[in-house]
Amino acid sequence: MRILLVDDELDLVSTLAERLAIRGITADYATTGEQALCMAGENDYDLAVLDVKMPHLSGLELWDQLHASHPRMRCIFLTGHTSKQDFQAGTRAGALYLLKPLKIEILIQKIRELLEDQGEAHE
Repeated sequence: MRILLVDDELDLVSTLAERLAIRGITADYATTGEQALCMAGENDYDLAVLDVKMPHLSGLELWDQLHASHPRMRCIFLTGHTSKQDFQAGTRAGALYLLKPLKIEILIQKIRELLEDQGEAHE
C-alpha cells in the first residue's frame, strides 16, 4: 500500500511518514495541494490523508481534483478545526474524517479498514 500525506505543517507530515514507515506502510508527503497533485500525477497512491484547512488549495478542493483523476484512491481528512460544513462535505465525498491530535494507531486502523474494504490492502 502507498499513502500520500498532505498537510501544510511539515513537522506533522514528515513525522507521520516516518511513523508509518516503521510500521511497514510507504508514505510520501507534501506540504501544499499543488505539490500533492504533481506527486499524484507521477505515483500511484492507494489512499490520501489530507488536512482540511490549507492555504491556497484546501483539502476538500484537493480531494475533488485527486478523486477525479484517481477514482480508486481513498481519502482520510484530518483537521484540528472541526466544522459541521467540512464534516458533511468530507463524508459526502466518501472519506473518513479524523480530528487532530491524532493517534498513529487510529490512523493505521482507519487506513487498513478503508483499503481492505476495497480489497486493496497488501500485507
